[in-house]
Amino acid sequence: MNFKSLIRTIPDFPKQGIRFRDITPLLASGVGFNHVINLFAERYAGKVDKFVGIEARGFIFGAALAHELKAGFVPIRKPGKLPHTSVSQDYDLEYGSNRIEMHVDGLAKGERVVIIDDLLATGGTALAALSLAEKSGAEIVECAFVIELSDLPGRKRIEERGVKVHALTAFNEAE
Repeated sequence: MNFKSLIRTIPDFPKQGIRFRDITPLLASGVGFNHVINLFAERYAGKVDKFVGIEARGFIFGAALAHELKAGFVPIRKPGKLPHTSVSQDYDLEYGSNRIEMHVDGLAKGERVVIIDDLLATGGTALAALSLAEKSGAEIVECAFVIELSDLPGRKRIEERGVKVHALTAFNEAE
């Protein structure tokens, strides 16, 4: 199935010059969404204890995969959204900066985890999530994304940290 056709491009969102890759048509397609979850599930079956989903779209894929593979799910959230003691990490992204948090007991030493989100651009958010997971002593299996913006440095930055990257599809700026 060509699920890439279910991803639309919104020019100048959230600000001028950004080409936003909108996955809502993919999510609205039962066949397309199921196909994406199946692709990830085949890759990670028997290899993962927990999926770490980055707010907010990473929750969608991470929770579905955790259910499918009978694994755990750990949310990485924006500041002030988690009710229990958390650890935080600041990061820069393509159009600003932010901070993310994770519960201190979300991951345990030696757990095999996949960090998952919908899109990899500059890698700032994923690197911050990676730092939080590493602080827990978890074993990072891979960082996984539905979409990679191949002309941005996200993959290179993550791989320079010694972590594999897997993306189901890629776009470049011209697409």
